[in-house]
Amino acid sequence: MTEKEYQKPDLSSLRINREMREPEETSSRTNQRRVLFVAAGVVLIAISVFAWRGGFTSVTEVEATTVVSLLPSQADVVLTASGYVVAQRQAAVASKGTGRLEYLGVEEGDQVKQGQVIARLEHNDMDAMLEQARANLNVSRAALETAKAELRDAQLAYERQKKLAADELVAQAEVDAAQARYDRAVAGINSAEATIKASVAGVRAAEVQVENTNIRAPFDATVLTKNADVGEIVAPFGSSSNARAAVVSIADMSSLEVEADVSESNIERIRTGQPCEVVLDAYPQVRYKAVVGKIVPTADRAKATVLTKVKFIERDERVLPEMSAKVTFLTKAPEGNASSQPIIAVAAEALLNRDGRNVTFVINGDQLVERDVEVGGNVGTNVEIRSGLSAGERVALKPLEKFSSGMKVKIKTK
Repeated sequence: MTEKEYQKPDLSSLRINREMREPEETSSRTNQRRVLFVAAGVVLIAISVFAWRGGFTSVTEVEATTVVSLLPSQADVVLTASGYVVAQRQAAVASKGTGRLEYLGVEEGDQVKQGQVIARLEHNDMDAMLEQARANLNVSRAALETAKAELRDAQLAYERQKKLAADELVAQAEVDAAQARYDRAVAGINSAEATIKASVAGVRAAEVQVENTNIRAPFDATVLTKNADVGEIVAPFGSSSNARAAVVSIADMSSLEVEADVSESNIERIRTGQPCEVVLDAYPQVRYKAVVGKIVPTADRAKATVLTKVKFIERDERVLPEMSAKVTFLTKAPEGNASSQPIIAVAAEALLNRDGRNVTFVINGDQLVERDVEVGGNVGTNVEIRSGLSAGERVALKPLEKFSSGMKVKIKTK
């Protein structure tokens, strides 16, 4: 190809049409501005909501305490101890003799009176012995009557012989024989009377043997346990391996006391006559008034404790022997029935007098809520709350003057 035939391309015809691109660029910029404005608005709204919800509010650390339910007497507590209810008058009733049980007239829980027959052993052999003793007594009494008749005859013969001897009608030997017969009759009377006494004693011994087959209550009491049944062999002290010792166990419920172990280091804080309250583990909601009855004058070297016996002032049928109990020793006796009525209380430092009103600040989540309360008397370091608070609520402590309702707080950890 020649130079003439080859020609450079004409670039002058290639131009950018600016008039056609300008509207497209303008639209893109406008969209970008709109997106920026929307994003800025969203950010502003989020910031406003966060600020409205307290996002920028400072959080105050506060000390807190809990509203409690307690008894007025708890302000007078000296110390507490554990123990058991024990009957001071109780007995395992057994027989004096060995025999088969033929009668048992009580069950657990029955009330018995002093001298009441609780049980009885077979006593046919004892009855036979008693009848024999009574027969011997009758024989002795008959012998006494015979001796008396002999005495009367001997006395009359002796008197006759003395009169005849005075008239010298009989020999002195006959008078002496009559006197000897009279003396023997007198001795026979004495012997018969002694025999009667022995027979009476024999009857009494036989009656005692029969009575020993009766097992009687030694005092007014309640039957706790029944240890034998009709048909079993009963023996004193369980002398045989197959014999029962105690037939029943009884206790005088009016003698129930709590025996509590008090540490040697605390015994100086206890005195006889000191008021107490007893709570049975079986009935923790019931409190019984009591008093220290006796401090046993010896210590348990193994446990380093001193046994203290606490008497009930008030007691009902729910108090049973061998129940576990807790004894609260008090500085003074509770008044009336207040000791049995729980109250709501809070620490005195959680209360603020504001414009003549007693208020407290309840911690509700992470905020304080001011609440009016009605207060009562002091209970130790606490104050009774008659209305306005419930047990278990958390309230803020000092400085109360700087607190306000709605303030954001968090509980200070110790």
